Amino acid sequence: MTSRFKAVIFDLDGVITDTAHYHYLAWKRLADSVDAPFDEAFNEQLKGVDRMGSLDLILARAPRTYTPEDKRALADAKNTHYQELIATMTPDDLLPGALRALEEVRAAGLHIGLASVSRNAFTVLDRLGIRDRFDDVVDAATIVNGKPDPEIFLTAAAHLGVDPGDCLGVEDAAAGVASIKDAGMFAVGVGSPDVLHRADRVIPSMEAFRLQDY
Repeated sequence: MTSRFKAVIFDLDGVITDTAHYHYLAWKRLADSVDAPFDEAFNEQLKGVDRMGSLDLILARAPRTYTPEDKRALADAKNTHYQELIATMTPDDLLPGALRALEEVRAAGLHIGLASVSRNAFTVLDRLGIRDRFDDVVDAATIVNGKPDPEIFLTAAAHLGVDPGDCLGVEDAAAGVASIKDAGMFAVGVGSPDVLHRADRVIPSMEAFRLQDY
């Protein structure tokens, strides 16, 4: 199969696997520790936002203010708890259709990249047994501006040696879709068209991903 693209760059959470519940549990414990109201509806606002950005949103609802040192300690505590949770992941935690999508892109001869703001992306990929499926995994620790800034997708394209206009990006969050579009790429959104209105195409799940459709 031929494609007009040269690379496909995937997000991780909500596209390849679903660590949202683990993030929710870790953020909920942190929010409870600082007396900040936190529920699943508020947790939706954290989708696609990096760790420190998410922490700032939570602490804005807390009854006191925190120093930069406090914030680093809280972020580290959240991450430690999250790492304990994801240590239980296995290849069974791949979302339906995700592995087939990776195989389809590889069979078409395209480069495959991962653009996730998660600093635990390498660990998650190892637990899922698919790290070797990617030609490049952007290290979130090297990214200055999180999504919706296009930096992470532009970095992925540069690492793959592909012009952004020749890349297709796959995201499940509005911030991620904005990142893809502002990078000058074709965006496939996974989820609701009402939320992912900037995407060029929206599919309900990765089971509906077909490279030939784009």
